Amino acid sequence: MDPRPALVAAPRAAAAAPGRPVNVLLFAVAGAVTVANLYFPQPLLAAVARGLDTSERTAGAVASAAQVGYALGILLLVPLADTARLRRLTSVLLALTSVALLVAAAAPDVVTLALATLALSTTTVLPQILTPVAAVLAGPEHRGRVVSLVGLGLTLGSTLSRTVSGAITDAGGSWRAAYVVAALATAALLWVLPRRLPERLAESGDANERRSYARTLAGLPRLLAAHRALRVSALLGACVFAAFNVFWAVLAFHLASPALGYGPGVAGLFGVLSLPAALLSATAGPLADRFGPRAMNATGLAVAGLGLGVAASLPYSLVALVTGANLLLLGVSTSQVANQARIFAIGRDVAARVNTVFMLSTFGGGAAGSLVGSWLYTAHGWSAALLLAGAFVAAAGLVVAVAARPAVPSCVPDATGEAGG
Repeated sequence: MDPRPALVAAPRAAAAAPGRPVNVLLFAVAGAVTVANLYFPQPLLAAVARGLDTSERTAGAVASAAQVGYALGILLLVPLADTARLRRLTSVLLALTSVALLVAAAAPDVVTLALATLALSTTTVLPQILTPVAAVLAGPEHRGRVVSLVGLGLTLGSTLSRTVSGAITDAGGSWRAAYVVAALATAALLWVLPRRLPERLAESGDANERRSYARTLAGLPRLLAAHRALRVSALLGACVFAAFNVFWAVLAFHLASPALGYGPGVAGLFGVLSLPAALLSATAGPLADRFGPRAMNATGLAVAGLGLGVAASLPYSLVALVTGANLLLLGVSTSQVANQARIFAIGRDVAARVNTVFMLSTFGGGAAGSLVGSWLYTAHGWSAALLLAGAFVAAAGLVVAVAARPAVPSCVPDATGEAGG
């Protein structure tokens, strides 16, 4: 069987979407457009502060609102993908996000803008719904490949959105223009995306729909207790993303230090300069399909550790810092793909919920890494911060080593009422 069509359309999944192939390109583009809503405002905060006559520190609340809203959306909305009608859920989320973006564009003050940002970031969780949908429809033979291609769209969307929003603001003369363009791009997906999705993700759709919303959320801890694969991936995701966020949280401070003396423009360029690693990360999926998640986790951790080592050994070389950033991004992306390939093998009926648990753990680790890394850099400098990042990578390596031991069968029932392992 020729695997090449999976790059555009993965095999058909009769139970979830009879006669419908997975349009990976559409999923990747939709993920890029929606995840961009979280990141495009970041370079606009100074313009927002001037336009709304407030301090830059106060305008920074907009960026914080985006992260809080996204975490809330992952917890409260993503699990619905296992039980709801996907086309309806997707249409509602896209419509609400588009409206919230327009409200943000017309915001008369920073409070309104922050509240609109909180709302739009809560409903723009479509990337975390599309990823498990694509993985389920692709089937086990192409799961890693499809997850990595959709993930590539998310990486490009989050990276390039900052550059695009800055260019739109310069061309339009106002930060509001970027919000209007984002609203139009998000609304355009309403005409294309829902009709290309299956009606339901789970095979037992009618039974799942009768499950109460409260019961769906209450079942999340049981999933973690029932499935060793989910516990392993959640721990790895937290450790790896903590290391990643330590590096990026302190990079701008390090570049601005007297020894380097670079401004925020150079720090912003690191996102674009990391594109080679983002593009190369698409190879992680096919390799995970071939060699398995464990091998790719080990590879990703080795690459991430190498990147931190390069950045730590030559702290005042821009070439070394860019090289380290690329290696770290490649390693983290490889590990992320491997972890998601592992959890999506648990079962299609719980695909969205296991992704919820995984992403909450990952973001929790990232938040801890940012907080502790920033404090450590302030107190002890660049080397100490990167040593902390290296410790997180080492902890992830320990998890991989322990997980290599044979699993003890679990008798804890999962959210579907069956024992997991």
